[in-house]
This record gives sequence, structure tokens and C-alpha cells, in this order.
Amino acid sequence: MATLTHLDASGEAHMVDVSEKPDSKRVAVASGAVVMAAETLRLALAGDAKKGDVFGVARLAGIMAAKKTHELIPLCHPLMLSQVDVEIEPDHALPGLRVRASATVTGKTGVEMEALTAASVACLTIYDMLKAADRAMRIEAVQLVEKHGGKSGDWRRPDDAA
Repeated sequence: MATLTHLDASGEAHMVDVSEKPDSKRVAVASGAVVMAAETLRLALAGDAKKGDVFGVARLAGIMAAKKTHELIPLCHPLMLSQVDVEIEPDHALPGLRVRASATVTGKTGVEMEALTAASVACLTIYDMLKAADRAMRIEAVQLVEKHGGKSGDWRRPDDAA
């Protein structure tokens, strides 16, 4: 089992010192889903949500959230992100919306938390934009899909069908 890098010998949490690590390109992809009633999905797709453009607002919220991850998650390093992308696609089989967020940086530490934060906040924003129509929506399966770069190398979720 891997050791937890944010804990010192006495078990106290501390920010990891990455100053000696070399810069490298790092990419992370995360996903999530918002499950809703079929009629709620129809409203979102038709652009008829009372609050406006569900897709555009959720996409921007996810991007903004990735940029603020270090302000939200204790011990995360502030990163100079070079790219954040949030894609939202309908899935009639859920029914609902699937979110996929990616983050890229050239730096000393990974961007997994930024991608996960982008996906999470995009899902939360979708809920907020559509809650007047469907308070029973649920957010599911927010997870890291893959990461590339850094000392630990590449990783991909074995069960990811995307």
C-alpha cells in the first residue's frame, strides 16, 4: 500500500514540498453523471430550463472551479493550468447528463484534483440549473478516469468504457 504523502511521521497533515521535483506535462481526466427524469433531460436539451443555458453555465462553472481547486481543497498546490475542458453529453439511457472534465499543466504536481473538482462542480451546477423541474436528480460516479505524466506515470481506470 502506498504511503500518504501529506502526513508527516507523527500523522499530522502538511503540504507536500514539490520544489525539487522536475516540471513535466501532466493531464488528468475525470467524469461524473447527473441522473434525472426523462422530462428534465428534455428541458435541458431544448434549452427550456428556467435559469437558462444549462450546458454553457455548467461548463463555465467547471472551468472556474478547476482554477480555484487550491482554494477549496486543503493542501492542494495552486497550479498554472494550461488547459481545462468540460464536456457535457446527454445520455438517454440514464436518463441524464454525463460530464467529462480534463485539466492540463506543465508543473511539479498532478492535476487530478483539478479535473475532479471541475467534474464535480459542473454536476452540481447542472443540478442547480434544473432543480426547479426535478429535485430528485442525483449526482453519481464522480471519479478519476485517467492521468498522464509525473513520477507515477500513466494510469487509466480499468472499467472506463469511454
